[in-house]
Amino acid sequence: MKFSENWLREWVNPAVTTDELVAQVTLAGLEVDDVETAAGVFTGVVVGEILTAEPHPNADKLQVCTVSDGTEQFQVVCGAPNARPGIKIPFAKIGAVLGGDFKIKKAKLRQVESFGMLCSASELEISDENDGILELAADAPVGADIREYLNLNDSIIDVDLTPNRADCLSIAGLAREVGVINKVDVTPVAIETQAVSIDDSFPIRVDATEGCPRYLGRVIRGVNVKAESPLWMVEKLRRSGIRSIDPIVDITNYVMIELGQPMHAFDLSNLTGSIVVRLAEDGEKILLLDGQEVALRSDTMVIADEQKALAIAGVMGGEHSGVNDQTQTIFLESAFFAPLALAGKARSYGLHTDSSHRFERGVDATLAAKAMERATQLILEIAGGEAGPVNEAVTEANLPKANQVTLRRQKLDQYLATSLDKDLVTDILSRLGLEMVEVTDEKWVTVAPSHRFDIEIEADLIEEVARIFGYDNLPSSMPTAAVNFTPASESKTPIQSLRATLVSQGYQEAVTYSFIDPVLSKQFFPAIDPVPLENPISGDMGVMRPSLLPGLVKVYLHNQNRQQSRVRIFETGSRFVGDVNNLDELDQKHQVAGLIAGSRYPEGWYHNNEKVDFYDLKAHVEALFDLNQGAKPEFERADETYLHPGRSAYVLVNGERVGVIGELHPQLAKQLGTNQAVYVFEVDLNTVLGAKLPEYQRVSKFPEVRRDLALLVDRTTPVNELEKVIAENAGEAFQKVAVFDVYQGQGIDESKKSVALGLTWQHPSHTLSDEEVNSAVEAVTGALAEKLGAVIRG
Repeated sequence: MKFSENWLREWVNPAVTTDELVAQVTLAGLEVDDVETAAGVFTGVVVGEILTAEPHPNADKLQVCTVSDGTEQFQVVCGAPNARPGIKIPFAKIGAVLGGDFKIKKAKLRQVESFGMLCSASELEISDENDGILELAADAPVGADIREYLNLNDSIIDVDLTPNRADCLSIAGLAREVGVINKVDVTPVAIETQAVSIDDSFPIRVDATEGCPRYLGRVIRGVNVKAESPLWMVEKLRRSGIRSIDPIVDITNYVMIELGQPMHAFDLSNLTGSIVVRLAEDGEKILLLDGQEVALRSDTMVIADEQKALAIAGVMGGEHSGVNDQTQTIFLESAFFAPLALAGKARSYGLHTDSSHRFERGVDATLAAKAMERATQLILEIAGGEAGPVNEAVTEANLPKANQVTLRRQKLDQYLATSLDKDLVTDILSRLGLEMVEVTDEKWVTVAPSHRFDIEIEADLIEEVARIFGYDNLPSSMPTAAVNFTPASESKTPIQSLRATLVSQGYQEAVTYSFIDPVLSKQFFPAIDPVPLENPISGDMGVMRPSLLPGLVKVYLHNQNRQQSRVRIFETGSRFVGDVNNLDELDQKHQVAGLIAGSRYPEGWYHNNEKVDFYDLKAHVEALFDLNQGAKPEFERADETYLHPGRSAYVLVNGERVGVIGELHPQLAKQLGTNQAVYVFEVDLNTVLGAKLPEYQRVSKFPEVRRDLALLVDRTTPVNELEKVIAENAGEAFQKVAVFDVYQGQGIDESKKSVALGLTWQHPSHTLSDEEVNSAVEAVTGALAEKLGAVIRG
């Protein structure tokens, strides 16, 4: 909200500078965004009067004017289209300085001398209007300094209010705050009940009583809408960011800024029957003041007559019922609308007005009558007319009730970390307008004033005391607390270790949204219906991700499009799978996922530019499980639609699937636009982080014994099946098995493959004899032949 500092000081004038005032307001929680001067830097500009204006003899668009400064007359050449005899204007005399460095000198324009300059609003940096010279009021004192006359030694302060402080969206509200902070009296504008001079009234009916518990209306006849708004009002509105339109609209805007009550005036001749406050009919249309026609929803409250909607309640009036050049009789309204009834309504129609901004946050429910009298007073003074009685429709049961809130001494001291004097706290609360119901050494029982509808609980009062006392006056102290450190669990690997392992292998951590494009989700998982969001951030973030992989692939494509061909990224996070109609059973699991693509090593002269493959990814996943010395992962062929059928596998632990690895399916890769093979993995995070408690085992001092076997097995037999059979039958001294060669081709049946294995034994208590090792080898080969049909290659 923008406001004039001088206007505020008419209400409350503490002995502080502008900078001090801004600092006070900011520290009180009303943050100041900007402070600017009401006009530019200039000197030597006075109120002048154009006495004559004759065409320039040598230029069609120039005039030669005679201008008076009250004591002398000057010849001035002017090109403004509105220059004419009899008007008062800003006159920059010779020697005047504009814009800080532009000095006015005697000049000759097309062979005619000019002794000064007639100024526009933009040349004085009052506003951006530059379509002519600035016209002053007819009673402007000729010769007066323009800065003094227009009160331009002023600052425009822009305050960014939090939504709970709607009571400060007015000069009255800001004055209350400044008065409380500085302990000075506030002098509000005098508002008198206006005399009723006619009996005319217009019926009011409120059907939507919950949304509009109070509605006031008054008929004023004989108004002159062509009257000129006084300069002081136009300037105050301008400095509040509001353009002058006509006296009736200017007055309603003025009262809104001054008191905080939005108002509206209808042309009575365009109203039929009565005013009706109701909910709109679904699809009912209204043409608004901004020229936009909208189709209303049935949850939107409108101001209507017996035939049509006249305005969206609390938001904007209609085009055909507002004040126009021919208006002579107005129906002036002032109402209280419940904030919840208007919340989000303006935004849902693509609108945002000063009125909706206030009503959505809350307006004093008792203010409507006062604003009605103030607006009537100004209309009669400026536009003339005769006022009828005020009609009021009120539903007391739906009006806000005063909140009684108790502040306990113990809680106040606890939150402020200090103990304030009881009388000081009482004084602060009283100056804030709270009614003191009960005051003791232990508590304050208060009732919040009607304009402080944000004070509802004890914490609100604590905040108010802290604000007014001054946050910078509160003592600083370090909090003390007993801290009991939780011992690190040896049965779980820290996630930092997992991240460090992946980083050491060249990965970088990515963080993606938990929401993905529904189309992308279906490309990866056509059989899964993702969980949709009711209010997505955007169309391409409409569902919860059933996997981390689509997000990582999008990150890869972002890098690919920026010439980054070697990519290794990982992410830890949750994936969501379930029925949208049964969210209580939503399957939400923590996963770790990764992606690699491009060359195996960074570019260098000392190695070939080999591309990564399935086995690079498999090694990375195995390294994660090696972290915890827990269960060893096993792999079996996968049949996921988004992965290459011959280059993908499920990750199993103790026979249960815990993840998947593989290359993106070529068809999917083509759809997504990848230009090379992309390999991905996704594994259950808790399984990876589960650790085996360490057990001490003596290191054997006896030598190892190794035997190599070359086995012929079916091509479809996985090597891990061989390893399992060997481990089960190799005896207690068996240590490990390593695959060092796999061969298929000449000399071997097409249905077979040769697998060369190195088996190692080591006993902790003695050196193994040949008989023991040979016996173990025979047991292994026998079991392999029986269970897998493996034979020793000759």
